[in-house]
Amino acid sequence: MSALLETRSLARNFGAVTAAADIDVTINAGEIVGVIGSNGAGKTTFINMVTGYLAPSSGEILFKGKSIVGKNPRQVMRAGICRSFQVAQLFPELTVLDNVLIAYGIMKHKILPLMSPLATKANIQQAEQLLEEYGITSYMAETVVTLPQGVRKLLDIALAMLRKPEILLLDEPTSGVAIDDKFDLMDTVMRAVRKSGAAVLFVEHDMEVIARYSTRLIAFYDGRVLADGAVSDVMNDEKVKELVTGHHLDIDYEQEVQHA
Repeated sequence: MSALLETRSLARNFGAVTAAADIDVTINAGEIVGVIGSNGAGKTTFINMVTGYLAPSSGEILFKGKSIVGKNPRQVMRAGICRSFQVAQLFPELTVLDNVLIAYGIMKHKILPLMSPLATKANIQQAEQLLEEYGITSYMAETVVTLPQGVRKLLDIALAMLRKPEILLLDEPTSGVAIDDKFDLMDTVMRAVRKSGAAVLFVEHDMEVIARYSTRLIAFYDGRVLADGAVSDVMNDEKVKELVTGHHLDIDYEQEVQHA
């Protein structure tokens, strides 16, 4: 496998508080990497540093062998690393279609084109194709504020995938989603991801989701990587059970991966 993303001794301090320290992580092409850890373990800090929302205090971030430290979120996105958020970053008072058209406009013109029409026939057709791929075409005319949480998550992820990123980072994709809907949501996302060939790193608290969809697992604790490896190995690690999951989970990891 070829390394797409590599961090070396990555750290972030907030005054005397260390939010992340000595993070050495490599993400390879096509991997689906789950990330677990309690609140405050450094997971989101790590994602924010990689995507340019937070400058590291020290260390390196390499994307395809080139440093991206100092690049802003838009530059990182254009380079090929896109993300979704724990709270979907959408225009809540606009329709689903309007949100997609605005995203298309920004992608094509780098800024929102004030003098160019967005609702062209070609743009609408592209928007419909995108929404169909994520199974949310029926919500096209609905305002975002009225959508179920799962649909908002899917829309946010769909917009992140517009640029056909080489790496997609997801921050708690099933957070706030109904229990009965979490697997359908992840099935839809992973189907689109596999079609695109992108690597995925996703933060998740639901261990069933982690077990079913991850091909590799990273456990964070106290701002550091506690374990990194095969899902079953990490979840059965004594330190991970003691400090992260808190107990033995009765999940057949090999069987869950086969379901993905």
